[in-house]
Amino acid sequence: MTALPKPNYKNPIHMLAFGLGSGLFPKAPGTMGTIAALPIYWFFLQDLSVWAYVLVLLATMVIGTYVCEKTSQDLNVHDHSGIVIDEWIGMWITMFLAPQGIAWLVWGFILFRIFDIAKPWPIKWFDQHVKGGFGIMMDDVVAALAAWGCVQLTVLAIALL
Repeated sequence: MTALPKPNYKNPIHMLAFGLGSGLFPKAPGTMGTIAALPIYWFFLQDLSVWAYVLVLLATMVIGTYVCEKTSQDLNVHDHSGIVIDEWIGMWITMFLAPQGIAWLVWGFILFRIFDIAKPWPIKWFDQHVKGGFGIMMDDVVAALAAWGCVQLTVLAIALL
C-alpha cells in the first residue's frame, strides 16, 4: 500500500483541513479528528445562541469546503484520510440543540462515528458520487444529520418517559 502524501505543515489551509494536526494520527484519523472537535464544542459552541451556532456552522462549512478542495488538490488525493475538518463540522452539527452534559456529548460522538463509518444510504451515495471539497464535506454533513436526528429522538424519548 502506498503511503498517503503528507500535508505542508507550514500551510494554514492544510493544517485547518487536517484539523490542526488531529488528522495526522496513523490509526483512525477520522475518529481522532472528531475527538479533537469535542473541546471546541464544549468550551466555545454549546453556549452560543441558536442563530450564532447556525452562523458558525454555515461559515465553517463554507471554509471547510474550500480547505478540503484546496488540500485535496495540493496533495492530489480526493479524500485524504487525514482531512478531518469535515468530521469537526459533522460533530458540531450532531450536537446542535442537544442538551448540555458529557453524556449527551458522548452519545452524539458515538452516533456520528457510527453513521460516518458505516455510511448507510444516502451517506454512501454522497461519498461515492459528489466530488471535490463539497463531496468531502457533504457525506459527513449527511451522516451528522442522521446522528442529529437520533440525538433529538433520544431527547424526545426521554422527555416522554
